Amino acid sequence: MNTPGLVWQCKPFNTLQAAELYKLLQLRAAVFVVEQNCPYLDPDDKDILSLHVWCSRGNDMLACARILPGGVSYHEVSIGRVATSAAARGTGLGRELMQYCLKQIVHTFGHVPVRIGAQCYLEKFYNEFGFERVGEDYLEDDIPHVEMLLLDFK
Repeated sequence: MNTPGLVWQCKPFNTLQAAELYKLLQLRAAVFVVEQNCPYLDPDDKDILSLHVWCSRGNDMLACARILPGGVSYHEVSIGRVATSAAARGTGLGRELMQYCLKQIVHTFGHVPVRIGAQCYLEKFYNEFGFERVGEDYLEDDIPHVEMLLLDFK
């Protein structure tokens, strides 16, 4: 996107190289399992159906997410497993990641509704992209979440 030196990728699961998959799972485990102290099985059958998005600089994967077709996690297309490495936080990379994901959704699926299950503390962040709360808070792995829906792309 806009940050110099970053390489952006978007690939379906069956085209990922072993090293790419390893780095994706490593970053997700570092953020969701270790940092958030949430022991759970991160790789799931949804990965096989997803588009995997990430950016890297050299050998360092800095941020990643997955885009799921409608009917997998929700009726709508969804974005999940959004993670930014500790070293890249506060740089605006999370915003670039979301912009890239939305661009890939439009390219692949068109201007369709997008649903996410967001950690509650990030609700305002996702509001910046047009996501609106569509439900009550709920706990997922003891972390408060909320479902959000994007109907109109900005």
